[in-house]
Order: sequence, then C-alpha cells, then structure tokens
Amino acid sequence: MEKFPLKGTGNISSSNNLSISSAATNHPLSGDHPSYQSVGSKPGKGSPASSAERHITTTTSLTTAPGTVGAVPVYEADEDGMIDITPGNGGLTNPNYSYSSYSANGGRQDGVGAPSSAANSSAPSITTTAGASSNGGASIGGGEGPGGMSSPTHTRFGRDFHHSDHEDTLTVSFSGKMEGISFAGMTDTSDDIPGIGQYEDFHTIDWQRDIARDRMRHRYIVKKRQDSFWDLLKGAHDAWSGWVCVLLVGLFTGCVAGVIDIGASWMTDLKFGICPQAFWLNREQCCWSSNETSFDSGNCSQWYAWSEIFTSSREGFGAYVISYFFYIMWAMLFALLAASLVRMFAPYACGSGIPEIKTILSGFIIRSYLGKWTLIIKSVGIMLSVSAGLSLGKEGPMVHIASCIGNILSYLFPKYGRNEAKKREILSAAAAAGVSVAFGAPIGGVLFSLEEVSYYFPLKTLWRSFFCALIAAFILRSINPFGNEHSVLFYVEYNKPWIFFELVPFIGLGIIGGIIATLFIKANLWWCRFRKYSKLGQYPVTEVLIVTFITAVIAYPNPYTRMNTSELIYLLFSQCGISNQDPLCDYNRNFTDVNSAIEIAAAGPGVYKAVWLLILALAMKLIMTIFTFGMKVPCGLFIPSLALGAITGRIVGIAMEQLAYNYPKIWIFSGECSTGDDCITPGLYAMVGAAAVLGGVTRMTVSLVVIMFELTGGVRYIVPLMAAAMASKWVGDALGRQGIYDAHIALNGYPFLDSKDEFQHTTLAADVMQPKRNETLAVITQDSMTVDDIETLLKETEHNGYPVVVSKENQYLVGFVLRRDLNLALANARRIIDGITGQSLVIFTSAQPVQNLGPSPLKLKKILDMAPITVTDQTPMETVVDMFRKLGLRQTLVTHNGRLLGVITKKDVLRHVKQMDNEDPNTVLFN
Repeated sequence: MEKFPLKGTGNISSSNNLSISSAATNHPLSGDHPSYQSVGSKPGKGSPASSAERHITTTTSLTTAPGTVGAVPVYEADEDGMIDITPGNGGLTNPNYSYSSYSANGGRQDGVGAPSSAANSSAPSITTTAGASSNGGASIGGGEGPGGMSSPTHTRFGRDFHHSDHEDTLTVSFSGKMEGISFAGMTDTSDDIPGIGQYEDFHTIDWQRDIARDRMRHRYIVKKRQDSFWDLLKGAHDAWSGWVCVLLVGLFTGCVAGVIDIGASWMTDLKFGICPQAFWLNREQCCWSSNETSFDSGNCSQWYAWSEIFTSSREGFGAYVISYFFYIMWAMLFALLAASLVRMFAPYACGSGIPEIKTILSGFIIRSYLGKWTLIIKSVGIMLSVSAGLSLGKEGPMVHIASCIGNILSYLFPKYGRNEAKKREILSAAAAAGVSVAFGAPIGGVLFSLEEVSYYFPLKTLWRSFFCALIAAFILRSINPFGNEHSVLFYVEYNKPWIFFELVPFIGLGIIGGIIATLFIKANLWWCRFRKYSKLGQYPVTEVLIVTFITAVIAYPNPYTRMNTSELIYLLFSQCGISNQDPLCDYNRNFTDVNSAIEIAAAGPGVYKAVWLLILALAMKLIMTIFTFGMKVPCGLFIPSLALGAITGRIVGIAMEQLAYNYPKIWIFSGECSTGDDCITPGLYAMVGAAAVLGGVTRMTVSLVVIMFELTGGVRYIVPLMAAAMASKWVGDALGRQGIYDAHIALNGYPFLDSKDEFQHTTLAADVMQPKRNETLAVITQDSMTVDDIETLLKETEHNGYPVVVSKENQYLVGFVLRRDLNLALANARRIIDGITGQSLVIFTSAQPVQNLGPSPLKLKKILDMAPITVTDQTPMETVVDMFRKLGLRQTLVTHNGRLLGVITKKDVLRHVKQMDNEDPNTVLFN
C-alpha cells in the first residue's frame, strides 16, 4: 500500500506511547536535539467539555394501535444517516439525507458521558405514535433494537441529539407545518475516552472542529441557565470567564515585566560598579540618596566603580584596565548563566519567540513552548542576556513571556484550557499585553497582535486584547521601573514642527532602512542555516560565550556601544539642551538667556568625533546582531533594530542641520531657517530612522507607526513616520519577500500558511492530493474491518487520520477519523470492555450488525467526524489554499462523483506552494 502523508510524520502506537518523527526530533527546538536535554511535559489534562446540541423529536399525526403499523410506512434507517450504496439498506428511500434515531438509555449516541453498559435509569423513553419501538442504547458493545425513522439531525460529528428529562417536543404534521418548537439540552460531561479531542505535539489543530465543539457547549449552557440558580451562575461565569482570564493575564504580565526591567537595570549597572551601602540598588537609585547637585557621567560619591574599589581611582590606565576586565568578566558570567539555564531546563526559552508564537496562533501545537519552565527560564534568561551587553533586546521575548502567562492561566478556565482554538483568543490578547509592557504602548500592542502575530482575530478578541494591554500597561506604570513620570521607554518632547521638504530625507531614511534590514535578514538567515547544519549547532553554550567575549571586547572602548542600548537610543532621540553634556551636543552655542530659543549653530569637534564613533557603532551592532539573533539565549530584535536606525537617522539629521546652518536662505528650507532658530531636529531623524529599520526587518506598518509615537510621545510626527515605514516596506519587499519572523518560520519548517500571500498558480486539487492517481489509498471501511486490521493499518502507515468509506469496492465517503482518537479508542476498549478481541469487528455505524458467532463488535461512531470538508478533484488550488487559510483546515478530502480519491493536508499545500515558487518542498518538516 502506498503511503500518503496525511498529517505529518507523528506516530502513535496502540499502547498510547507517543513518538515524534525524526524531522521533529532533529529540529533545533526539539527537546531531543543533541544540543539540549529534553524537558518533559505533561499531556493535556482531559478533553474539551462535551458540547451541546439541539434535539428535535417528531410525532406523526396518525395514531395506530401499539405494535401495529399504520397507513404511514415506517422505515428502518441507520442512526448515523451514513450513505450506504450496498443493497439492503433497510428501506431507506433517500440515502443522501441524514436521519438519526434516539437512545432509549438517555446517553448520547456518541457515548459522551454514557456508561459502558446500556442501562441508564434516568433516561426518558421516546415513543412515536406510528408504533415504532424505541431504540436501544448506543454505548460501546451495547445492543440496539430496531429503530424508527426520526427527523434529521445536523451535526458535524458522530454525535446525535438526545433527550433530557426537561425537554419538550417539536410536533410536525405530515403537511410539514410546525405546531410548536423547543430544544433539548445535552449532558455536559466529558468523553468517556480520556484524551479524545486533544492533539499531539507538532500537529495542526482543526479550527472548525474546535469551534463547533465550543458552540455546542455554549448552547447547552444557555439552555441550562433556566433550570436553577446554580446553572444561572455557571452561565454567568462562562460569559465573563474570558474577561477575567485576560484581566489576570494583564496583571501578571505587568508584574513580570516590572521585575524584568528592574533586574536587567541592576545587573547591567553591576558590570560598571556597585553601591556598597545597598548593593541591590542600581546606579541611578544609589545616587538618589546623594546630596550632590551634579554627577560626572552619571557617577556619584555613593556609587563605586570597580576600579575605584581596587585602586581608589577612577582615572588612569590601571583603572581603565580593571574596569575593562570586570566588564568582560560580568558579561561572560551572565551569558554563561543564561545559556546554561536554557540548555538544562527550558530549550524552548531561546530566541525571540515571535516566529513560534505566530505559528502557534495559526493553529500549530508545540508542547512546552508556552509552559511554566519556559516562562521562568525566559524571564531570568532575558535579564541575563541583556545585562551581558549582547546586541539584543528584551521586547520581543516579552511577547513570548506574556503568551506563556496566557497559556498557563487559560487552564484555570476549561472553556479555554480544553479548547485549542478558543485558547488562541487568550494568546492573541497576551501577545498584545507583551508589546504593551515592552514599550509602554498599549494601542500599538493591540495593533501588533492584529497585524503581525494573530491568525484569527475576531472582534471580541480585539476588545479583550485592548483590555489586557490596558491592564498590563497600568500595572507596569504603577511599578514604575524606569523611575520617571512616563510609562514609555524613550519619552521625547520636540517643540519644532517639521518642514515639508524634510519628507525627502525622511523617505530617504526609509530606503536606507529597507536596505540595512534586507542585508541583516539575508546575513542572519545564512548564519542560522550554517549553525543548523554544521557542528557549531552542537555547542550552543560555547557559541554564546565566544560571541559574548567578542562583543564585550569590541564594545567597551566605544562609549556608544558600551552603554545600554536603550540608553543609547534615548540619547539619539533627545534634543541638545543646556544640560546635555554629551559630545553629540558640542555645538558652538552661547547659552546666555535660558528662556530664549535654541539657536542654530555650527557643529564643534565633539560632534564630528561623535559621528565617527556612531558610524563604528553602527557597523559593530549590525555585524554582532547578525551573529547574536538565533543563539541559544533569549534574544529580541526590536531594540537592536531601533538602535541601528536611530544611529543612521541621527547622522543624517546632523548633516541636514549643518546644511541648514550653512545655507539657510535656499528654497528647500522655505525661509524657516533664516530666523536663526534651530529649525532642524536631529533627534526626529533618529526616531524616523529607527522606525524605518524596524519596519524593514519586521515588515510592520500600521502597528509600527503607532508604537513609535506611543514610544516617544511625538504624535505630531505621524506623517514622517508613515512615509519612512512605507518606503522601508516597499524597499524590503522589493529586495526580499519575507520579514525576519516569516523567514525564521520557513527556516524551521513550521507549517505556517501566511494569509497575506497570494496563490497565483493554475493547478487543481487532483495535482496536489495524496496519493496520486492509480495509487492505493489507505482507508477504513465502516463495518467490515476487525481490530487486528485496524492495528495493522496503524502500524504500516504513519498518516494522522483515515477516511472512512462504505467498503473497499464502493469507496463512497462516510467520514474521517483521526489516528490519535483511533488509538485511544482501541486502547480504552481493550482495557474496560469484556469480549473485545483482535477478531472483533470495528463498526462506525449505529446500525446493529448481523448477528454471528464471533466476538462482540466495537462501535466507534463517537470518534467519527461525519462532516469532513471535501472538495472535488477539479477544484482550483487557489480555492483550496483559501479554504486552508480562512477556515483553518487540517486536511480536506478529495472526491470525484462522490467517490473518495485522496486527501490534501496543510503540509501538502505548503509543499506545493514551495514547489510552485521553485523552492525546496522538503523544508516543510511538520504538519
């Protein structure tokens, strides 16, 4: 039998031992990768709460004597309403229309919540006035009596509606007129097979299935609210649980962000010195208690540099060497701790996390990526990594940390914890909170989650994300880790409007930003690919130490690379005033009147020296960021990108300022610079340049502009920011299609189908489906395969699901069953049901099989998806790709005139897209 890759390469044995394919095992994020010690994770507890459906009963308008058949014929039908092409279909007149009967034992026919025996004392009896007898129980191994035809049920799964004690009936006359209507409730119990409805590691979720389960659960809760005050409370709890969950996510995210900011600030200053009176204070806090009015480059008498402790001097060659040594030593120590913690306890804590968060929010399962160990190690590791002076930031990892918090807290609410599709609504809100606390930009965080991260973003998720980001920003502001009155990272206050002509250099900065970003992305991808496929990947801690050592050695001599990157960006954004003593502000100005406007002046020697140092800092930061991003430590990309752009922008701004000083009368300045005031603001150019590079690296537009003006408080400069962001995106898209996050998703082989891309090829579903024409299709028949046959099929194939057909000869589609559910059902049946042997028939219908002398049959209709998404073989692939993107499909079945031909999985679609784009289709590892 030819294999076709229905769902990746995961394999589950009948004993329920799980193993991941070699592709997953060798992945750099896998716990089994030789670079890491595997971190165990517990499987998801339970399965999503069973869902409620409406139930309709019918009574005929004719009354006959009990046990006799009246004038209206009563037909026997399969309860599942499956299409049976074979003769002797019980007199079913229209096999293309689904009918179902009802369980006399009151249990759901899918077995959800039903005991293994057929007895259920609380069940109501269902009678029809046409004299049909009620059905027997439909539990595993239970027998059934002959069934009367009932109204059709509309459900995706092999789960029919059932009656409860308090249901009313819907009376339908033969003329079709409805005389009264009411809906039945459902039992809100879990599946009797543990684990049904959950997913394996490195598998894609079925959005439609999970959303349908939640809708049924919600219907049941709404119906039950009228029964008692307790049910009313439960309904209210279900309604507000989403808001409570995002409230908790915002609270915890704000607290964690405050701790990270304070810890990173303290450890960064520890490289330069210590506060002997209170070692837990950073340099700024240590100097708060000082009575001095001015400090030399931020130092005060309470703060001791390391050279001062050992040589009692801050100046001189010896003091410089000691400070240099301690700077390198602390950097190496912090980097070693960060890399070791990641390797030993949480391999998934490395990197930015945003590529994986995007993939997870698109419906992919990566177990432990959002677990408690990852949260703890990422929080500690990002403080250590930033303090080590590496060219990275903590803002990207804050999105990962917030998503971990959202994932952990979602398990407090089964509505979200047990339903993977619903959980992603909480994760989208958490991602917004992550950006909110990273930059102090709550609105930008919501837009970032909408534009860059989230795959499914309904309106209610927008509101909850807004609320979550608001709470997180409020908590961080209350903690006040920056020690000022602003909650934003780089608050600036420019008092000069920009000149219309300045749009030209702003757009020029956008073009330069797009070029720098493209160079960075291509070089970083080359290095990450080299690391992945060479021996270097086997020594992650050594690589971190080498990069840290080189960074520290190069960074210390240059004051602009020695300082914290956030401080550098703030310095570049700032205006030159009276109190600013940095060489960047060494202009030939004479500050005689404090109240007068700052005049435009010639640049002094300090400015030219600073520009050369900034050019060196630009080259050093660009090169070191290429080698740093992707290492096995937590590392973000926002701050390094902002720094690269801010340096470029400040240099361009100084050049424009000197042009205006030397030629104030030329037409391009429109007379704005002829008054002698400082008409050009170099800090504004730094801000625009920062937005340009960050936009080119990430390909953000709307959210980037909002983040930038929230970040700086410069609302009046939205137009320059928009112009630079669009120019940067256009240049980046022209030179390379993908942003850094999408490029890393492709590098890691994640099954991410970008909703922003377009499929422009003219292929058909028949060209993509597996298996190809004239090859054997692995299927399960609805009532003719034994337990041994099923287990043999599971051993011989690695597909993650199997179509169920009428028979081998008549391959008309009945439904679809997942490999995991099949394994769990077989293991559960062997454990709790007597009489199940290898020769027991496996039945996917509700009809009673012909009695024989063999062992009891095993009925598994409950795990059958009776409404799988199907397309014909002539469906254009453009339509199929749109279905996968917009419906979040896991797979779709391909038919021709009703007959099953093959299957298309998300992995098949991704490989086909890569093949059409002349790329290697084998880079798609998972499914």
